Amino acid sequence: MKKWPLVVCSLFLASSITACSSKGTETKPASGDAKAGDTIKIGGVFSASGSASSLGKPEMDTIKMMADKVNAEGGINGRKIEVVAYDDKSDQNEAVIAVKKLIEQDKVVAVIGGTISGNSLAMIPQVEKSKIPYISLAASKKVNKPVKKYVFKTAQGDDVVVPRVVEYLKANKLTKVAWLGVDNPFGSSGEEEFVALAKTAGIEIVSREVFEATVNDAKPMLTRVKQANPQAVVIWGTAQESAVVTKNVRELGMKMPIVESHGIANNKFIELAGPAANGVILPAGRLLVADQIPADSKQKSILDSYNKLFTEKHSYSPGTFGGHAWDAFEILTNALKTAGDDPEKIVAAIEGTKEFIGVTGTFNMSAQDHNGLKSDSLAIIEIKDGKWTLKEN
Repeated sequence: MKKWPLVVCSLFLASSITACSSKGTETKPASGDAKAGDTIKIGGVFSASGSASSLGKPEMDTIKMMADKVNAEGGINGRKIEVVAYDDKSDQNEAVIAVKKLIEQDKVVAVIGGTISGNSLAMIPQVEKSKIPYISLAASKKVNKPVKKYVFKTAQGDDVVVPRVVEYLKANKLTKVAWLGVDNPFGSSGEEEFVALAKTAGIEIVSREVFEATVNDAKPMLTRVKQANPQAVVIWGTAQESAVVTKNVRELGMKMPIVESHGIANNKFIELAGPAANGVILPAGRLLVADQIPADSKQKSILDSYNKLFTEKHSYSPGTFGGHAWDAFEILTNALKTAGDDPEKIVAAIEGTKEFIGVTGTFNMSAQDHNGLKSDSLAIIEIKDGKWTLKEN
């Protein structure tokens, strides 16, 4: 991993939702010294601008939307939620500054966020030191493995996603593949998992390349990949950089199947990649294809209600990333109902999350598993005619 740049000395403005305290209620909070009617402060750090904004903006918008909804329904045990949310601008330094401010100045009871893996990993030392419950929205398995007492995660990790990719490649007899990964913690963590599982599955990696998150021309790298003559190309990145690489693959006349990560699971990828997106295969949560999954699916009503609530309030689709924020908010607020402001009780309550049907999947957390998802939380999706299409449920 590269060294982080020097921490800059600027703080950024908080975007917060503050509701007036309810009056006349006799409902008491579950625990802690706060009295019924005051607020519960929840912190958020999201990449609402910068290179990961297509992931972070729907996350921030979802948290604010859900806080409004809960407050309109009376809050938690008579207490309104106040969200203090910062935009880290897709920068690790900004993420570290933001989480420090949330804990030391804003005095939040818990933090949700860390849109991308590098930012989440950079925030963890601060939350562990301060013993503040933290629910990450990033994918790297290093966020939650090994288990860290105060750190949880709602996105599927590499250890959940990569097995689904390997299973798909093997089932389709694509046994000679090229691995192209973004040069950051998300890409390196995925590569580590893929290399280990591919060997066991009898898949040969004929070419391994990395590209920068700021890539604007991957053709020199892809010329080497083309010479290796893979049966399929695996591209591991998020929407912006993966779209560049995907377009370049097709521009070089490489016609083999392209399999990508769940990091491209929002409409920004299709917009940026254009016609080159057609035919791309990826594992992702079912929100993208909610209208195509069986009516008797246990997630169906959750997906439909979240989609409806979000799109009625905003002029764009939340992608799968807004869903990670929905899950984090619901899991945290469920814990707050019984734990109050006590961080140890919040941690214990989150670890007690069982058979929670969320947007991302069904969560079963424990003291040994702070993610709680399995590979069955993923569908195989294909992009056809610029639209997400369910290939394997």
